[in-house]
This record gives sequence, C-alpha cells and structure tokens, in this order.
Amino acid sequence: MSETYLIAFDGSDASERALAFGAARARGSGARLVLAHVLEWSPYSFLSAEEVAERHKRRTEEVGRAETVILDPVCKRLRAEGLTVDAIVRYGHVAEVLGDLAKEFGATQMMVGRTGEKGLQARLFGSVAGTLAQIAPVPCTIVP
Repeated sequence: MSETYLIAFDGSDASERALAFGAARARGSGARLVLAHVLEWSPYSFLSAEEVAERHKRRTEEVGRAETVILDPVCKRLRAEGLTVDAIVRYGHVAEVLGDLAKEFGATQMMVGRTGEKGLQARLFGSVAGTLAQIAPVPCTIVP
C-alpha cells in the first residue's frame, strides 16, 4: 500500500516546517504528498442575494490567489525534486476540512505545523493542531 501524506499548508513558517518534515519522509518512502490550504469560512451569516453573489466572486478570487501564489510555486519545487504532489484549496473550519480531506484522499498520515499561540484566544477556541490531535481520522504529526 502506498503512503499519502496530507500536509496543511498556508505559507506560514509553521506550515513550512510541516512541509519540510513531510517531504523528507516522502523522499524516503515514496509517499504522495497532498498539500491542503483551507480558507476559513463561517456558515453563520445571513446574506442577501447580492451579498451571496459578491461573496462567491471573492471566494473564487481567493481560491485562485491561494493556488497561484501559495501552492503552485511549492508544488513546482517539490515536483522538481522528484516528489509526487497534489494541492487542494477548500473553505471551512480548518481542522474539520483537513479531517475530511484526509478521508477523501486516502491519507495515511496528516502533518500540521504548530504555531505555538498562547493566551485567551487559544484557550477559548483551541488551535488547529490541538483540534486535529483529537479528531484526526489518521495519525497526525504536529511539527513544532
């Protein structure tokens, strides 16, 4: 069975560390990498038809920007190194979407960088890494 590593990637330092970790393991195992960029979105808003149309337009622009600015250059570099890489952009609650993507792509492991955020917000709302540690459908490596 071939391995598939789902890596949460948003271009941050934490996601770069997760990517480096996953890519190093993929080089050794021949695993396929799936880079996932999740744009946070809240379904809890009531919008008019015009606002829905405008939001759709902005989402389309955001997805295009995420693909061309964040994911495409990284995928190109990794492919040049001989790795098999796919990339996906989705909207939603980051940890939940990552869990769903792990199932969708048949991931055998997930990797996410830890930002190390502290304070009231992290305690009240939790972190993506902390949530994934609890809900991930496959083993999840949290890279410091």
